[in-house]
Amino acid sequence: MHGWFQKILKSGKTKSTQHDRSKDGEDPVVSISSVSALSSSTSPSVRTDRFKPQQSNVALSSELRWRRKYDVFVCHSSALTDIEEATRLVLFLEEAPRSLRCFLWQRDTCPGGAVFTEFCQAVRESHIQALLITPSFVQDDWCNYMMHQALSEGPMSNRMIPVLQNLPHAQYPQELKFYYYIDLSKYPDQGFSMVNKTVHRLLENLVQNEMKLSCISAGLSCGLAGGGGTQEGKVVSEHDS
Repeated sequence: MHGWFQKILKSGKTKSTQHDRSKDGEDPVVSISSVSALSSSTSPSVRTDRFKPQQSNVALSSELRWRRKYDVFVCHSSALTDIEEATRLVLFLEEAPRSLRCFLWQRDTCPGGAVFTEFCQAVRESHIQALLITPSFVQDDWCNYMMHQALSEGPMSNRMIPVLQNLPHAQYPQELKFYYYIDLSKYPDQGFSMVNKTVHRLLENLVQNEMKLSCISAGLSCGLAGGGGTQEGKVVSEHDS
């Protein structure tokens, strides 16, 4: 009788142990399946974003971008504070991974060269013109001339970025009243980043517009070729009849 009770107790312990082991084994399975379900619902978008080519990278590597020598022409006055601010902006834009090509007159003009000629050429060879507008800029006749030169190259073409620094609203140039501007006085930390994003977005728009024009021209060429072939066949059939 005593042996019979021992067998029952042993069998009960064995079943309870197996049950606990099965529970312990099921928990990782449940957690793995829940994690896999969660990852299947969220990870595809993450993987897609990770391996999706960024538009800015496409714009930077585009052949259209390299048709011009500079990405940004930075125009500023000869005041020491303006030179320092423009230099900081250019160094920020040129640093990787932004890697923009900038024209800064006190750095990129040739000694002994004609400043007027080099400035006008740099404007023509730049995709975008960034104007560092300060009280000194407004009072500088040369800066005003360069602003009008930039406007004449592409009026209302979204190729100009007014960047304000400590400028009262009453002194803002009327020629630029239709342009959105970036106020470094209000956004001292984010201002340079906003300039960088604006430049990249404009470069992306240039690439997209070029692609649209290429598709349109290709479609017109195909249409003209198809129409010419049909007309030629019609003339030949009429001649044969």
